Amino acid sequence: MELKDTTLIQPQSAFIGGQWVDSPDGLYFDVINPATSLPISKLPDLGTAQVVDAIASAKNAAETLKRLSGKQRGELLRRWYNAVKEAQDDIAIIITAENGKPLAEARGEVTYAADFLDWFSGEAPRLDGRVIPASNPSNRVVTIKQPVGIVGIITPWNFPAAMVTRKVAAAIAAGCPCVVKPAAETPLTALALANLAHRAGLPAGSLNIITTLSKTIEVGKVLTQHPAIQKFSFTGSTPVGKLLAAQCTGTMKKMSLELGGNAPFIVFDDADIEKAVDGIMASKFRLSGQTCVCANRLYVQSGIHDRLVEAVVARVNAFRLGPGSEKETTLGPLISYKAVKKVESHVQDAVQRGGKILTGGKPATDLGEAFFPATVISNVDTDSLCAREETFGPLLPILKFESEEDAIKLANNTDVGLAGYFFTENVSRAWRIAEALEVGMVGVNTGLISDVASPFGGIKESGQGREGSYLGIEEYLEVKSITFAV
Repeated sequence: MELKDTTLIQPQSAFIGGQWVDSPDGLYFDVINPATSLPISKLPDLGTAQVVDAIASAKNAAETLKRLSGKQRGELLRRWYNAVKEAQDDIAIIITAENGKPLAEARGEVTYAADFLDWFSGEAPRLDGRVIPASNPSNRVVTIKQPVGIVGIITPWNFPAAMVTRKVAAAIAAGCPCVVKPAAETPLTALALANLAHRAGLPAGSLNIITTLSKTIEVGKVLTQHPAIQKFSFTGSTPVGKLLAAQCTGTMKKMSLELGGNAPFIVFDDADIEKAVDGIMASKFRLSGQTCVCANRLYVQSGIHDRLVEAVVARVNAFRLGPGSEKETTLGPLISYKAVKKVESHVQDAVQRGGKILTGGKPATDLGEAFFPATVISNVDTDSLCAREETFGPLLPILKFESEEDAIKLANNTDVGLAGYFFTENVSRAWRIAEALEVGMVGVNTGLISDVASPFGGIKESGQGREGSYLGIEEYLEVKSITFAV
Protein backbone atom coordinates (compact mmCIF):
# COMPACT_ATOMS: atom_id res chain seq x y z
CA MET A 1 0.00 0.00 0.00
CA GLU A 2 1.47 3.30 -1.11
CA LEU A 3 0.22 5.70 1.57
CA LYS A 4 0.99 9.38 1.90
CA ASP A 5 0.98 8.96 5.67
CA THR A 6 2.81 5.73 6.40
CA THR A 7 2.28 6.18 10.16
CA LEU A 8 -1.48 5.64 9.92
CA ILE A 9 -0.90 1.98 10.74
CA GLN A 10 1.88 0.76 12.96
CA PRO A 11 3.47 -2.57 11.93
CA GLN A 12 2.25 -5.60 13.89
CA SER A 13 0.30 -3.50 16.40
CA ALA A 14 -3.20 -3.15 17.84
CA PHE A 15 -4.41 -0.04 19.67
CA ILE A 16 -5.25 -0.07 23.40
CA GLY A 17 -5.39 2.82 25.84
CA GLY A 18 -3.99 5.28 23.33
CA GLN A 19 -0.93 3.10 22.73
CA TRP A 20 0.22 0.77 19.98
CA VAL A 21 0.60 -2.73 21.43
CA ASP A 22 2.09 -5.90 20.04
CA SER A 23 1.36 -9.55 20.80
CA PRO A 24 2.52 -10.53 24.29
CA ASP A 25 2.81 -14.18 23.32
CA GLY A 26 4.22 -13.73 19.82
CA LEU A 27 1.05 -14.79 18.00
CA TYR A 28 0.16 -12.88 14.82
CA PHE A 29 -2.14 -13.35 11.83
CA ASP A 30 -1.98 -12.20 8.23
CA VAL A 31 -4.35 -9.68 6.68
CA ILE A 32 -5.03 -10.87 3.13
CA ASN A 33 -5.68 -8.86 -0.04
CA PRO A 34 -8.63 -10.71 -1.62
CA ALA A 35 -7.58 -9.62 -5.12
CA THR A 36 -4.23 -11.39 -4.83
CA SER A 37 -4.83 -13.82 -1.93
CA LEU A 38 -1.50 -12.58 -0.57
CA PRO A 39 -0.77 -11.05 2.86
CA ILE A 40 -0.45 -7.27 3.12
CA SER A 41 0.11 -6.97 6.86
CA LYS A 42 0.62 -8.94 10.06
CA LEU A 43 -1.28 -8.07 13.25
CA PRO A 44 -1.38 -9.31 16.87
CA ASP A 45 -3.70 -12.25 17.53
CA LEU A 46 -4.90 -10.91 20.88
CA GLY A 47 -6.99 -12.68 23.50
CA THR A 48 -8.85 -12.32 26.78
CA ALA A 49 -6.11 -10.57 28.75
CA GLN A 50 -5.77 -7.78 26.22
CA VAL A 51 -9.54 -7.25 26.07
CA VAL A 52 -9.57 -6.90 29.86
CA ASP A 53 -6.75 -4.35 29.55
CA ALA A 54 -8.78 -2.43 26.98
CA ILE A 55 -11.82 -2.45 29.28
CA ALA A 56 -9.70 -1.04 32.10
CA SER A 57 -8.50 1.74 29.78
CA ALA A 58 -12.07 2.40 28.71
CA LYS A 59 -13.16 2.64 32.35
CA ASN A 60 -10.64 5.43 32.94
CA ALA A 61 -11.74 7.18 29.76
CA ALA A 62 -15.38 6.96 30.82
CA GLU A 63 -14.75 9.30 33.72
CA THR A 64 -13.07 11.82 31.40
CA LEU A 65 -15.83 11.65 28.77
CA LYS A 66 -18.49 12.08 31.46
CA ARG A 67 -16.94 15.32 32.62
CA LEU A 68 -16.98 16.77 29.11
CA SER A 69 -20.06 18.66 28.01
CA GLY A 70 -21.96 17.48 24.97
CA LYS A 71 -20.58 20.46 23.09
CA GLN A 72 -17.02 19.45 23.96
CA ARG A 73 -17.61 15.86 22.84
CA GLY A 74 -19.07 17.24 19.63
CA GLU A 75 -15.94 19.30 19.07
CA LEU A 76 -13.78 16.18 19.50
CA LEU A 77 -15.86 14.35 16.89
CA ARG A 78 -15.60 17.30 14.56
CA ARG A 79 -11.79 17.27 14.82
CA TRP A 80 -11.85 13.53 14.12
CA TYR A 81 -14.04 14.21 11.09
CA ASN A 82 -11.54 16.75 9.77
CA ALA A 83 -8.67 14.31 10.30
CA VAL A 84 -10.51 11.59 8.36
CA LYS A 85 -11.27 13.95 5.49
CA GLU A 86 -7.60 14.93 5.29
CA ALA A 87 -6.57 11.26 5.20
CA GLN A 88 -9.41 10.07 2.96
CA ASP A 89 -7.19 8.99 0.05
CA ASP A 90 -5.02 6.82 2.31
CA ILE A 91 -8.02 5.29 4.06
CA ALA A 92 -9.59 4.44 0.70
CA ILE A 93 -6.37 2.69 -0.37
CA ILE A 94 -6.37 0.67 2.87
CA ILE A 95 -10.02 -0.34 2.39
CA THR A 96 -9.41 -1.51 -1.19
CA ALA A 97 -6.30 -3.43 -0.17
CA GLU A 98 -7.94 -5.45 2.62
CA ASN A 99 -11.57 -5.52 1.42
CA GLY A 100 -11.23 -5.65 -2.36
CA LYS A 101 -13.87 -3.10 -3.33
CA PRO A 102 -13.07 -0.77 -6.25
CA LEU A 103 -11.23 2.37 -5.24
CA ALA A 104 -14.15 4.60 -6.24
CA GLU A 105 -16.43 2.64 -3.90
CA ALA A 106 -13.82 2.84 -1.15
CA ARG A 107 -13.68 6.63 -1.49
CA GLY A 108 -17.45 6.72 -1.24
CA GLU A 109 -17.31 4.68 1.94
CA VAL A 110 -14.78 7.04 3.52
CA THR A 111 -17.10 9.96 2.83
CA TYR A 112 -20.02 8.02 4.32
CA ALA A 113 -17.94 7.06 7.37
CA ALA A 114 -16.82 10.65 7.93
CA ASP A 115 -20.40 11.86 7.65
CA PHE A 116 -21.31 9.89 10.79
CA LEU A 117 -18.63 11.77 12.70
CA ASP A 118 -20.05 15.03 11.40
CA TRP A 119 -23.65 14.00 12.17
CA PHE A 120 -23.06 12.92 15.74
CA SER A 121 -20.86 15.92 16.43
CA GLY A 122 -24.09 17.85 15.98
CA GLU A 123 -26.19 15.44 18.05
CA ALA A 124 -23.84 15.47 21.05
CA PRO A 125 -24.86 18.92 22.40
CA ARG A 126 -28.58 18.12 22.10
CA LEU A 127 -29.03 15.37 24.71
CA ASP A 128 -31.87 17.10 26.46
CA GLY A 129 -34.32 15.65 28.99
CA ARG A 130 -37.89 16.64 29.85
CA VAL A 131 -39.96 18.15 32.61
CA ILE A 132 -42.99 15.88 33.15
CA PRO A 133 -46.12 17.08 34.98
CA ALA A 134 -46.43 14.80 38.02
CA SER A 135 -49.74 13.27 39.12
CA ASN A 136 -48.91 14.42 42.66
CA PRO A 137 -49.15 18.26 42.72
CA SER A 138 -46.45 18.38 45.41
CA ASN A 139 -43.87 16.71 43.12
CA ARG A 140 -41.85 17.76 40.10
CA VAL A 141 -40.51 15.11 37.72
CA VAL A 142 -37.48 15.69 35.52
CA THR A 143 -35.66 13.28 33.18
CA ILE A 144 -32.02 13.47 32.16
CA LYS A 145 -30.01 11.32 29.74
CA GLN A 146 -26.73 9.77 30.81
CA PRO A 147 -24.19 7.57 29.00
CA VAL A 148 -24.91 3.85 29.32
CA GLY A 149 -21.22 3.10 29.98
CA ILE A 150 -18.47 1.14 28.25
CA VAL A 151 -19.49 -0.28 24.87
CA GLY A 152 -18.29 -3.55 23.34
CA ILE A 153 -18.45 -3.53 19.53
CA ILE A 154 -17.92 -6.13 16.82
CA THR A 155 -17.85 -4.83 13.24
CA PRO A 156 -18.02 -6.67 9.88
CA TRP A 157 -15.61 -6.69 6.96
CA ASN A 158 -17.87 -5.30 4.23
CA PHE A 159 -17.79 -1.66 5.40
CA PRO A 160 -14.67 -1.51 7.58
CA ALA A 161 -14.78 2.29 7.97
CA ALA A 162 -18.49 3.13 8.05
CA MET A 163 -19.43 0.36 10.48
CA VAL A 164 -16.84 1.67 12.95
CA THR A 165 -17.85 5.32 12.78
CA ARG A 166 -21.60 4.66 12.73
CA LYS A 167 -21.32 2.94 16.09
CA VAL A 168 -18.37 4.70 17.72
CA ALA A 169 -19.39 8.26 16.79
CA ALA A 170 -22.80 7.77 18.43
CA ALA A 171 -21.17 6.22 21.49
CA ILE A 172 -18.59 8.98 21.94
CA ALA A 173 -21.26 11.64 21.39
CA ALA A 174 -23.20 10.06 24.26
CA GLY A 175 -20.09 9.86 26.46
CA CYS A 176 -19.35 6.14 26.11
CA PRO A 177 -15.84 4.74 25.49
CA CYS A 178 -15.56 1.76 23.14
CA VAL A 179 -13.71 -1.54 22.82
CA VAL A 180 -13.93 -2.60 19.17
CA LYS A 181 -13.12 -5.94 17.59
CA PRO A 182 -13.06 -5.40 13.83
CA ALA A 183 -13.39 -8.32 11.44
CA ALA A 184 -10.14 -10.24 11.04
CA GLU A 185 -10.40 -9.71 7.27
CA THR A 186 -10.34 -5.90 7.54
CA PRO A 187 -8.75 -4.61 10.77
CA LEU A 188 -6.35 -2.11 9.18
CA THR A 189 -9.06 0.44 8.45
CA ALA A 190 -10.25 0.41 12.07
CA LEU A 191 -6.69 0.90 13.30
CA ALA A 192 -6.17 3.87 10.98
CA LEU A 193 -9.42 5.44 12.19
CA ALA A 194 -8.42 4.93 15.83
CA ASN A 195 -5.06 6.56 15.13
CA LEU A 196 -6.81 9.60 13.63
CA ALA A 197 -9.21 9.75 16.57
CA HIS A 198 -6.29 9.78 18.99
CA ARG A 199 -4.57 12.55 17.01
CA ALA A 200 -7.84 14.50 17.10
CA GLY A 201 -7.72 14.50 20.88
CA LEU A 202 -10.04 11.69 21.98
CA PRO A 203 -8.99 10.79 25.53
CA ALA A 204 -6.76 7.70 25.74
CA GLY A 205 -8.91 4.63 26.16
CA SER A 206 -11.95 6.15 24.44
CA LEU A 207 -11.42 3.93 21.41
CA ASN A 208 -9.59 0.60 21.68
CA ILE A 209 -9.05 -1.77 18.76
CA ILE A 210 -8.61 -5.48 19.51
CA THR A 211 -7.20 -7.46 16.58
CA THR A 212 -7.64 -11.21 16.57
CA LEU A 213 -8.25 -14.23 14.36
CA SER A 214 -7.84 -17.50 16.25
CA LYS A 215 -9.26 -16.07 19.49
CA THR A 216 -12.38 -14.48 18.01
CA ILE A 217 -14.75 -16.61 20.09
CA GLU A 218 -13.08 -15.91 23.43
CA VAL A 219 -12.81 -12.19 22.65
CA GLY A 220 -16.50 -12.16 21.78
CA LYS A 221 -17.33 -13.79 25.08
CA VAL A 222 -15.49 -11.09 27.03
CA LEU A 223 -17.22 -8.31 25.10
CA THR A 224 -20.64 -9.86 25.76
CA GLN A 225 -20.14 -11.17 29.29
CA HIS A 226 -17.80 -8.78 31.11
CA PRO A 227 -19.80 -6.90 33.78
CA ALA A 228 -18.02 -3.60 33.14
CA ILE A 229 -19.39 -3.47 29.58
CA GLN A 230 -22.93 -2.14 29.76
CA LYS A 231 -23.73 -2.02 26.03
CA PHE A 232 -22.96 -4.36 23.13
CA SER A 233 -23.29 -3.59 19.43
CA PHE A 234 -22.85 -6.08 16.59
CA THR A 235 -23.27 -6.11 12.82
CA GLY A 236 -23.07 -9.50 11.16
CA SER A 237 -24.97 -12.68 10.39
CA THR A 238 -28.18 -13.67 12.13
CA PRO A 239 -26.86 -16.97 13.57
CA VAL A 240 -23.83 -15.28 15.12
CA GLY A 241 -25.99 -12.40 16.35
CA LYS A 242 -28.32 -14.81 18.16
CA LEU A 243 -25.36 -16.48 19.86
CA LEU A 244 -23.87 -13.17 20.99
CA ALA A 245 -27.26 -11.91 22.19
CA ALA A 246 -27.65 -15.00 24.35
CA GLN A 247 -24.23 -14.33 25.88
CA CYS A 248 -25.31 -10.79 26.78
CA THR A 249 -28.28 -11.89 28.86
CA GLY A 250 -26.17 -12.94 31.84
CA THR A 251 -25.33 -9.31 32.58
CA MET A 252 -28.49 -7.80 31.02
CA LYS A 253 -26.54 -5.64 28.61
CA LYS A 254 -28.26 -3.15 26.36
CA MET A 255 -27.86 -4.44 22.77
CA SER A 256 -27.93 -3.20 19.19
CA LEU A 257 -27.95 -5.97 16.58
CA GLU A 258 -27.87 -5.35 12.84
CA LEU A 259 -28.13 -8.81 11.34
CA GLY A 260 -28.70 -10.55 8.02
CA GLY A 261 -31.15 -9.66 5.29
CA ASN A 262 -32.83 -11.13 2.24
CA ALA A 263 -33.98 -7.95 0.54
CA PRO A 264 -36.75 -8.18 -2.06
CA PHE A 265 -36.63 -5.79 -5.02
CA ILE A 266 -40.02 -5.48 -6.75
CA VAL A 267 -40.62 -3.86 -10.13
CA PHE A 268 -44.24 -3.26 -11.09
CA ASP A 269 -45.65 -2.92 -14.61
CA ASP A 270 -46.08 0.83 -14.19
CA ALA A 271 -42.46 1.45 -13.19
CA ASP A 272 -40.01 3.56 -15.14
CA ILE A 273 -37.82 0.75 -16.49
CA GLU A 274 -34.68 2.83 -16.93
CA LYS A 275 -34.88 4.14 -13.37
CA ALA A 276 -35.63 0.66 -12.08
CA VAL A 277 -32.55 -0.77 -13.78
CA ASP A 278 -30.43 2.04 -12.31
CA GLY A 279 -31.82 1.13 -8.88
CA ILE A 280 -31.11 -2.56 -9.36
CA MET A 281 -27.50 -1.89 -10.35
CA ALA A 282 -26.96 0.42 -7.39
CA SER A 283 -28.53 -1.93 -4.88
CA LYS A 284 -27.40 -5.35 -6.08
CA PHE A 285 -23.84 -4.95 -7.28
CA ARG A 286 -22.28 -2.49 -4.84
CA LEU A 287 -19.31 -4.29 -3.22
CA SER A 288 -20.05 -7.21 -5.56
CA GLY A 289 -23.35 -7.86 -3.76
CA GLN A 290 -21.73 -8.22 -0.35
CA THR A 291 -23.98 -5.82 1.57
CA CYS A 292 -26.71 -6.70 4.02
CA VAL A 293 -29.20 -4.39 2.30
CA CYS A 294 -28.48 -5.35 -1.31
CA ALA A 295 -31.26 -6.74 -3.49
CA ASN A 296 -31.23 -10.49 -2.98
CA ARG A 297 -34.41 -11.37 -4.90
CA LEU A 298 -35.71 -9.47 -7.95
CA TYR A 299 -39.45 -9.79 -8.55
CA VAL A 300 -40.66 -8.43 -11.89
CA GLN A 301 -44.30 -8.13 -12.91
CA SER A 302 -45.11 -10.13 -16.04
CA GLY A 303 -46.08 -7.13 -18.20
CA ILE A 304 -42.53 -5.72 -18.28
CA HIS A 305 -40.57 -8.82 -17.34
CA ASP A 306 -38.84 -9.49 -20.65
CA ARG A 307 -37.95 -5.84 -21.36
CA LEU A 308 -36.52 -5.31 -17.90
CA VAL A 309 -34.51 -8.52 -17.93
CA GLU A 310 -32.99 -7.59 -21.29
CA ALA A 311 -32.02 -4.16 -19.94
CA VAL A 312 -30.53 -5.64 -16.77
CA VAL A 313 -28.36 -8.12 -18.67
CA ALA A 314 -27.07 -5.37 -20.95
CA ARG A 315 -26.01 -3.27 -17.99
CA VAL A 316 -24.42 -6.22 -16.20
CA ASN A 317 -22.40 -7.15 -19.27
CA ALA A 318 -20.85 -3.69 -19.16
CA PHE A 319 -19.20 -4.33 -15.78
CA ARG A 320 -15.43 -4.60 -15.65
CA LEU A 321 -14.33 -7.34 -13.23
CA GLY A 322 -10.87 -6.98 -11.73
CA PRO A 323 -8.74 -5.89 -8.76
CA GLY A 324 -10.23 -2.92 -6.94
CA SER A 325 -6.99 -0.97 -7.24
CA GLU A 326 -7.29 -0.76 -11.05
CA LYS A 327 -9.08 2.36 -12.33
CA GLU A 328 -11.13 0.48 -14.92
CA THR A 329 -12.58 -1.96 -12.36
CA THR A 330 -16.28 -1.60 -11.57
CA LEU A 331 -16.69 -4.98 -9.87
CA GLY A 332 -14.03 -6.25 -7.48
CA PRO A 333 -13.31 -9.65 -5.91
CA LEU A 334 -15.34 -11.27 -3.18
CA ILE A 335 -13.83 -11.27 0.29
CA SER A 336 -12.55 -14.85 0.03
CA TYR A 337 -12.55 -18.15 -1.83
CA LYS A 338 -15.17 -19.40 0.64
CA ALA A 339 -17.51 -16.61 -0.47
CA VAL A 340 -17.02 -17.63 -4.10
CA LYS A 341 -17.98 -21.22 -3.31
CA LYS A 342 -21.21 -20.07 -1.66
CA VAL A 343 -22.22 -18.04 -4.72
CA GLU A 344 -21.33 -20.97 -6.96
CA SER A 345 -23.51 -23.32 -4.90
CA HIS A 346 -26.46 -20.92 -5.14
CA VAL A 347 -26.04 -20.70 -8.92
CA GLN A 348 -25.89 -24.48 -9.30
CA ASP A 349 -28.94 -24.96 -7.10
CA ALA A 350 -30.97 -22.40 -9.08
CA VAL A 351 -30.05 -24.07 -12.38
CA GLN A 352 -30.96 -27.52 -11.06
CA ARG A 353 -34.41 -26.14 -10.21
CA GLY A 354 -34.98 -24.77 -13.71
CA GLY A 355 -33.19 -21.42 -13.60
CA LYS A 356 -31.59 -20.06 -16.77
CA ILE A 357 -28.20 -18.35 -16.62
CA LEU A 358 -28.34 -15.20 -18.77
CA THR A 359 -24.82 -13.96 -18.01
CA GLY A 360 -21.95 -14.97 -15.73
CA GLY A 361 -22.41 -18.11 -13.66
CA LYS A 362 -18.85 -19.40 -13.11
CA PRO A 363 -15.87 -18.23 -11.01
CA ALA A 364 -13.36 -16.07 -12.90
CA THR A 365 -10.39 -18.22 -11.94
CA ASP A 366 -8.16 -16.48 -14.49
CA LEU A 367 -8.24 -13.38 -12.26
CA GLY A 368 -7.76 -15.15 -8.94
CA GLU A 369 -9.50 -17.45 -6.49
CA ALA A 370 -11.86 -14.76 -5.08
CA PHE A 371 -13.39 -13.45 -8.32
CA PHE A 372 -16.94 -14.17 -9.47
CA PRO A 373 -18.59 -12.23 -12.31
CA ALA A 374 -21.94 -10.49 -12.01
CA THR A 375 -24.49 -13.21 -12.70
CA VAL A 376 -28.15 -13.00 -13.74
CA ILE A 377 -30.49 -15.99 -13.62
CA SER A 378 -34.10 -15.91 -14.84
CA ASN A 379 -36.96 -18.36 -14.26
CA VAL A 380 -35.82 -18.90 -10.69
CA ASP A 381 -37.90 -21.21 -8.52
CA THR A 382 -39.14 -19.77 -5.23
CA ASP A 383 -37.60 -22.71 -3.36
CA SER A 384 -34.12 -22.03 -4.70
CA LEU A 385 -31.41 -21.27 -2.15
CA CYS A 386 -30.83 -17.84 -3.68
CA ALA A 387 -34.50 -16.97 -3.09
CA ARG A 388 -34.58 -18.29 0.48
CA GLU A 389 -31.12 -17.32 1.76
CA GLU A 390 -28.86 -14.29 1.62
CA THR A 391 -26.30 -15.00 -1.13
CA PHE A 392 -23.90 -12.17 -0.28
CA GLY A 393 -22.45 -12.11 -3.76
CA PRO A 394 -23.01 -10.81 -7.31
CA LEU A 395 -25.89 -13.16 -8.14
CA LEU A 396 -29.21 -11.63 -9.23
CA PRO A 397 -32.08 -14.15 -9.32
CA ILE A 398 -35.17 -12.98 -11.22
CA LEU A 399 -38.66 -14.23 -10.41
CA LYS A 400 -41.83 -13.30 -12.31
CA PHE A 401 -45.09 -12.35 -10.56
CA GLU A 402 -48.59 -11.39 -11.67
CA SER A 403 -50.41 -9.40 -8.99
CA GLU A 404 -49.60 -6.93 -6.24
CA GLU A 405 -50.84 -9.44 -3.68
CA ASP A 406 -48.47 -12.09 -5.06
CA ALA A 407 -45.53 -9.70 -4.81
CA ILE A 408 -46.19 -8.89 -1.17
CA LYS A 409 -46.65 -12.54 -0.26
CA LEU A 410 -43.39 -13.52 -1.96
CA ALA A 411 -41.44 -10.59 -0.52
CA ASN A 412 -42.55 -11.24 3.07
CA ASN A 413 -41.97 -14.99 2.93
CA THR A 414 -38.78 -14.90 5.01
CA ASP A 415 -37.72 -14.86 8.67
CA VAL A 416 -35.67 -11.70 8.23
CA GLY A 417 -36.71 -8.13 7.47
CA LEU A 418 -33.91 -5.64 6.98
CA ALA A 419 -34.55 -3.80 3.70
CA GLY A 420 -36.93 -3.91 0.75
CA TYR A 421 -37.23 -1.99 -2.52
CA PHE A 422 -39.86 -1.42 -5.16
CA PHE A 423 -40.46 0.71 -8.23
CA THR A 424 -43.85 2.07 -9.24
CA GLU A 425 -45.25 5.32 -10.64
CA ASN A 426 -48.55 4.81 -8.78
CA VAL A 427 -48.63 6.94 -5.61
CA SER A 428 -51.42 4.93 -3.97
CA ARG A 429 -49.55 1.68 -4.64
CA ALA A 430 -46.37 3.23 -3.25
CA TRP A 431 -48.01 3.81 0.12
CA ARG A 432 -49.66 0.36 0.16
CA ILE A 433 -46.47 -1.54 -0.62
CA ALA A 434 -44.25 0.54 1.67
CA GLU A 435 -46.56 -0.18 4.60
CA ALA A 436 -47.05 -3.84 3.69
CA LEU A 437 -43.39 -4.85 3.35
CA GLU A 438 -42.17 -6.51 6.55
CA VAL A 439 -38.81 -4.75 6.72
CA GLY A 440 -37.19 -1.98 8.75
CA MET A 441 -36.17 0.11 5.72
CA VAL A 442 -37.90 0.66 2.39
CA GLY A 443 -36.60 2.19 -0.82
CA VAL A 444 -39.33 3.57 -3.09
CA ASN A 445 -38.06 4.20 -6.62
CA THR A 446 -34.48 4.08 -5.37
CA GLY A 447 -31.91 1.37 -4.78
CA LEU A 448 -29.86 3.41 -2.31
CA ILE A 449 -31.30 3.90 1.18
CA SER A 450 -28.24 4.36 3.39
CA ASP A 451 -28.02 7.89 4.77
CA VAL A 452 -26.62 9.24 8.03
CA ALA A 453 -29.97 10.96 8.62
CA SER A 454 -32.03 7.78 8.15
CA PRO A 455 -32.56 5.19 10.92
CA PHE A 456 -30.75 1.99 9.93
CA GLY A 457 -32.01 -1.36 11.23
CA GLY A 458 -34.40 -4.23 10.70
CA ILE A 459 -37.26 -6.23 12.14
CA LYS A 460 -37.95 -9.96 12.66
CA GLU A 461 -34.63 -11.83 12.73
CA SER A 462 -32.72 -8.94 11.17
CA GLY A 463 -31.96 -7.53 14.59
CA GLN A 464 -32.99 -4.84 17.02
CA GLY A 465 -32.22 -1.17 17.57
CA ARG A 466 -31.44 1.58 15.09
CA GLU A 467 -28.17 3.19 14.01
CA GLY A 468 -27.54 6.59 12.48
CA SER A 469 -30.15 9.39 12.43
CA TYR A 470 -31.38 11.16 15.54
CA LEU A 471 -32.23 7.74 16.99
CA GLY A 472 -28.70 6.35 16.83
CA ILE A 473 -27.40 8.16 19.88
CA GLU A 474 -30.35 6.97 22.00
CA GLU A 475 -28.93 3.44 21.84
CA TYR A 476 -26.03 4.63 24.02
CA LEU A 477 -28.03 6.54 26.61
CA GLU A 478 -30.06 5.72 29.71
CA VAL A 479 -32.96 7.87 30.88
CA LYS A 480 -32.93 8.76 34.56
CA SER A 481 -36.01 10.23 36.20
CA ILE A 482 -35.60 12.61 39.17
CA THR A 483 -38.56 13.41 41.40
CA PHE A 484 -38.47 16.55 43.55
CA ALA A 485 -40.83 17.06 46.50
CA VAL A 486 -41.62 20.78 46.80
